[in-house]
Amino acid sequence: MTGVTALNLEVAPKRLELMHELLPSVTSMALLVNPAVPALAEPISRSSQAAAQALGLQLHTVHASSDRDFDAVFERLTQLRVGALVIGPDNFFTSHSEQLAKLTVRHEMPAIYEFRKFAAAGGLMSYGSSETEYYRLVGTYAARVLKGDKPADLPVQQSTKVELYLNLKTAKALGITVPLPLSGRAGEVFE
Repeated sequence: MTGVTALNLEVAPKRLELMHELLPSVTSMALLVNPAVPALAEPISRSSQAAAQALGLQLHTVHASSDRDFDAVFERLTQLRVGALVIGPDNFFTSHSEQLAKLTVRHEMPAIYEFRKFAAAGGLMSYGSSETEYYRLVGTYAARVLKGDKPADLPVQQSTKVELYLNLKTAKALGITVPLPLSGRAGEVFE
């Protein structure tokens, strides 16, 4: 569906900030991006590197564009000795978010992604555009087209509501104490 977009690039640095808030003693983190989509991977990498520098963090960029890459990514994270992983927004990662959540738990890697189902599947945190608001906008847009409005005449709409989800069971398994101010901002907490 054209005409509706979500916040991706705009909130990527915030995911890094949230991980830093949760794990203030961690000084080295990683960003996972899909190099097959440079139009998204490159700006996400730039904005996240700028945020990391502002926070005094070292940020390593790792790449995956197929299922086969995931084992190498987690091996690389171990070699780099990073303390957390930020998964960049990408349709490939979204389609594998449950698998990524399980891998982060298995490898004891605190991680954050953009959609709720990542945290629901065992990932530590999710932060991104509200899927409910996004699909409501898509439905409204489709209804206008079905009523006769020309798509070319309709403005592009952007979902502006963001949501934070925390998985306290995963935090406990990783030995992480979630600060009350952070858990208080969560739209949903999985226990």
